[in-house]
Amino acid sequence: MEHDHSHHKHSQYIEHDKHTGHHTADFLKKFWISLVLSVPIFFYSEMAKEVFNIRGPEFTGWPYLLLLLGSAVYFYCGWVFLQSAYRELKARLPGMMTLIAIAITAAYAYSVWSILSGHMHDLMFELASLITIMLLGHWIEMRSVAGAQGALKELSKLLPDQAEVVRGDKTETIALSSLKVGDVVLIRPGSKVPADGKIIYGQSDVNESILTGESKPVHKIEDSEVIAGSVNGDGSLKVEIGTIGEKTFLAGVMRLVAEAQASKSRLQILSDQAAFYLTIIAVVGGGITFVAWLLANAGIVTATERLVAVLIITCPHALGLAVPLVAAISTTMAARNGLLIRQRIALENARKIDTILFDKTGTLTKGEFSIMSVTSDDVLALAAAVEQHSQHPIGKAIFAEARTRKLSIAPIKNFTNVPGQGAQAEVNNSTIFVGHRGGENIVVEKDKQQIGTIEVADAIRPEAIEAIAALKKTRLHIAMITGDSKEVAQDVAQQLGIKEYFARVRPEEKSEKVKLLQSRGKKVAMVGDGVNDAPALTQADIGIAIGAGTNVAIESAGIILVRSDPRDIPKIFNLSRLTYNKMIQNLFWATGYNVVAIPLAAGMLASRGIVLQPALAAVFMSASTVIVAFNALLLRRKVL
Repeated sequence: MEHDHSHHKHSQYIEHDKHTGHHTADFLKKFWISLVLSVPIFFYSEMAKEVFNIRGPEFTGWPYLLLLLGSAVYFYCGWVFLQSAYRELKARLPGMMTLIAIAITAAYAYSVWSILSGHMHDLMFELASLITIMLLGHWIEMRSVAGAQGALKELSKLLPDQAEVVRGDKTETIALSSLKVGDVVLIRPGSKVPADGKIIYGQSDVNESILTGESKPVHKIEDSEVIAGSVNGDGSLKVEIGTIGEKTFLAGVMRLVAEAQASKSRLQILSDQAAFYLTIIAVVGGGITFVAWLLANAGIVTATERLVAVLIITCPHALGLAVPLVAAISTTMAARNGLLIRQRIALENARKIDTILFDKTGTLTKGEFSIMSVTSDDVLALAAAVEQHSQHPIGKAIFAEARTRKLSIAPIKNFTNVPGQGAQAEVNNSTIFVGHRGGENIVVEKDKQQIGTIEVADAIRPEAIEAIAALKKTRLHIAMITGDSKEVAQDVAQQLGIKEYFARVRPEEKSEKVKLLQSRGKKVAMVGDGVNDAPALTQADIGIAIGAGTNVAIESAGIILVRSDPRDIPKIFNLSRLTYNKMIQNLFWATGYNVVAIPLAAGMLASRGIVLQPALAAVFMSASTVIVAFNALLLRRKVL
C-alpha cells in the first residue's frame, strides 16, 4: 500500500540521521584511541631520538610491539580514510581523503618492510600522528556540519499519527498508515488534516499558513480541497480522502527538499580543491623522485625512502586543520551574534550572494494580525466583547487592540460561532455579529444592521525596515515572495522599498522562483520561516531561517537567525568574508610549507648534503600546524 511505502521512507531518513550521529562519535572515539597509541609509538621514533634525545626501553621483540601498535592505528583508526578514499576514487574526485590514504599507506607499507627487514628506519610515528590529527580535523568539521536529513524528519512530524474515520454513524480511530483513498474522516475543531482530500460536509476556516504561506485562515465549504498537515479552525469537517502517501502535497514538499539537498551536497569545499592538486603533485612528484633516485643508482631502499618522504610531506596535517578550525571558530562567533550555522558551506558561500529573496509572512511581517483601521472605538469595543474568548487569530487581534486602547469590554450572553463567517453574541441586549460578509474587511453588525468595519493586516516588523535599509547599502538586490494577494504584496513592498516581488505564489512554485532568479545568473539567499519555504530554502544558494519559524524551515536552512531578527542578516555576509579570508591565509600557510618541503624531501639538495629526513619533516609539519591554529584563533578578535 502506498502509505506504508512513505512511512518506510520516513524511517529510512531518520536512520540515516542516526547513522550520521554515530559517524561523528566514531571519529572522536578513534581519535582518542589513535592519540593514546601514538604515545608509546613516539618513544620509539627517530624524531624522539634525534630531536628530543629520548628513547623507550629496548627489550626483546620491541620492534614487533611497534609493528602491532602501528598496525592497530593504521587498520582500526585509519580505516575511515581508506574507505573514503575508495569512494573519492570511484567518483573520480580524488581529494583530501585520497591524499591521506596515499600517505598513510606509503608510511605503513614502508614501516612494515623496514621493521621486518631489520632496517629500522620506520615511519610509524609519522603514520600515527597524521591519522590522529586528521581524525581530530574531521571530527571538528563534522560537528560544524549538521545532518541534512533533519528537514525530512520534521516534515513527517507535521502529520497526525492517527485519523478518525467515519464508519456508518460511528467514528473509529485508525493509524495514519491504514488510511485509504475514499475513506471519509472527521476533522474536529483545532485538529490537523491527516491527508489531502475534499470536504463533503461542514464549513470552517482552515489555517494553511504553515504550508502555503497564506497569512489569513482560508474559508472552506463543501467541495473545497484541504491539505494534509493544515490545522482546522472552529468548525467540524467531514473530508473524503483523495490522495495518500507519496502523492500528497506534503510528500511533494519532502521530495523537493530531498532533491535540493542531494544536488547541494556535491559542492566541493576549498580544502578539497587544494587536496586534489596536492594529490596530483604527490603522486607525480613521488613517482619522479623514485625514478630519479633509481636512475642515480642509489638503490631501491634510498629511492623508496625518498618516495615515502615526498608522500608524507605532501599530505598536509595543517591542511586537515586549516579549514575545520576556522569553521569551528566562525561557527562559535556566529552563535554569539545570534546566527546558528547548520551547513558550513552556507557560510562559505554567503560572500558570493548578490540577491536576497524574503518570504513575507512571519519574516518581513509579524505573522500575526494587527488592526490597521476601525470605524470607531465603539465599534471596536462591541467587536472585542464578542471576540473576548476567541482562539481565532483575527479575533485575538481585535480583543488585543481594544485592550491597548483601554476600552471597556461588556459581558456577553448566548455566544455562537457562525462557521466560516465569524461569531455573534448578545451585548447589552443587542445581537452583535463580527465576521466576513464576502469582502476583504471584517464587518460589525448590530441587530443585522452594519455599524462599521475593521481592517486587519499582517503588520510589518519594525526591524525589517532597518534590515532592508542596511542590506540596500551593500548593493544587494532584494526581492519578496508571498502566497498573499497582489494588493497585500504591493503594499508591503512599497512600505519597505522593495522593487521586485512575487505574489500569489503557490508553495510548490516557491523553489521555481528561486530557480528563475538563479537562471538569470544570480546567487540567491532565501529568507523564510514556513514549511512551504523548505524546498525554496534548500534550492537557494543559501537558506536563512527565522528562528521562531517552524522546525522544518530551520532544518532546511543552512543558517538560522536565533533572535528572529532580520537585522542580523548583514552579519552573515560580513562573517562569510572574514572566514573566507582566514581560510585562504591558512591554506597558504598549510600548502606553502609543502611547496618548500617537497623538493627537499625529494632530495634536490642531496648533492650539498641537505636531505630532509622524515623525522625532521614531521617537525616542520607540526610547526605549520601550530601556525595555522594560531592564525585561525586571530579570527576571534574581529567584530561583526
